Amino acid sequence: MHLRSLGFRTDLIFPTFDGRIVDRGDYLVVWTPSNPTFYWGNFLVFQEAPVPGDLVRWRRLFAEEIGEPLQASHETFGWDSPEGSVGLVEPFLEAGFSLVKSRVLRTSNLRPPVRVATTHVRRLETDVEWDMALDLQVLCREAEHDEAGYRTYRIRQMERYRAMVAAGRGHWYGAFQDERLLADLGLFHLNGLGRFQSVETHPDFRRRGLAGTLVYEAGTMALAEGLSDLVIVADAGSPAEGLYASLGFEPLEFQMGLERWPRAGVDPSP
Repeated sequence: MHLRSLGFRTDLIFPTFDGRIVDRGDYLVVWTPSNPTFYWGNFLVFQEAPVPGDLVRWRRLFAEEIGEPLQASHETFGWDSPEGSVGLVEPFLEAGFSLVKSRVLRTSNLRPPVRVATTHVRRLETDVEWDMALDLQVLCREAEHDEAGYRTYRIRQMERYRAMVAAGRGHWYGAFQDERLLADLGLFHLNGLGRFQSVETHPDFRRRGLAGTLVYEAGTMALAEGLSDLVIVADAGSPAEGLYASLGFEPLEFQMGLERWPRAGVDPSP
């Protein structure tokens, strides 16, 4: 299956490193065996947006390929529609899924942020710095995520990223003030194309220019070292999308998906 979506193509940088990708013709199966609770690391990507009958079909295929919902604890589906076709999602929404519509942005020429934070941006190197990044990522999780479960997922994810750093596939960056980590992100690459990961800022230090400064500095380093283009993804219409556009990222396409996972007070069973 040929993917038109730049978002999904750069998502596959990561399972290409340590996961599995199987082409079934009209859909791809993506696994991250080292992190089974990573919702968007264990999912199906279809060639077309959902049509009548796909709720039953897609869930059956997910159970066969990834695992039964109660075992996998989630169901996630994407489809290859850079133009943003929604398709027939109503049956999925009625079954407890949420629609995910993201904006994919790309640049080869970054602009400095309007607001520059007074901070020192550097790549993480020590165990202490990586532990700080883990703690910051957990702190910045969405409120509906259980802390213990999210930490388990994030530990595995950061282990993956650190292995990719060791293999020369990218770096994790932090914005420090007085040796305190206030913002962090990852930037990894394949064949000259870089993809940002998990841009987070400490809740007590937001709206001070840290995220923009960090994205700009990390991206500038990566471009200077030979990357041709940088890709970043944000929720469509979000403040993050506007921030990235102000740094020179051009909105190119949409990335579409559906997700269903356990939330507090919600029965995860079908």
